[in-house]
Amino acid sequence: MTSITLPTLRAFLFGAAFMFGLVGFASAAEDLGVVKSRMEQRLPQIDALKSKGVVGENSRGMMELRGGDVNAGDAVAAENRDRAMVYAEIARQTRTSVDQVARVRARQIAGASAPGVWLQKDDGSWYKK
Repeated sequence: MTSITLPTLRAFLFGAAFMFGLVGFASAAEDLGVVKSRMEQRLPQIDALKSKGVVGENSRGMMELRGGDVNAGDAVAAENRDRAMVYAEIARQTRTSVDQVARVRARQIAGASAPGVWLQKDDGSWYKK
């Protein structure tokens, strides 16, 4: 596998407008246009769960339940499945690891998150932005 630098990966992620600009990528597993559509439809629910503190964003670019709403589990699982597909495609395109893509995305999500959203640091500790 060819190694890619973190700045190059970040540039790729921003240049692709991340999840919403990936519709041009072909995916063997599933059309990323379909994934994008699901994620867009789910976004209001995800944002509401984040604002209630029910879910948080972990340091690996995935969502985690933080408690309080057992019904949120389905939305979190669906979002994480779709994110995993997107991360895998970016890793394939950039010839890097899914883990590296996910960690870069986690930092982007943390930077763009609204105040009060639960975020996880690299050391595993949680904080509210």
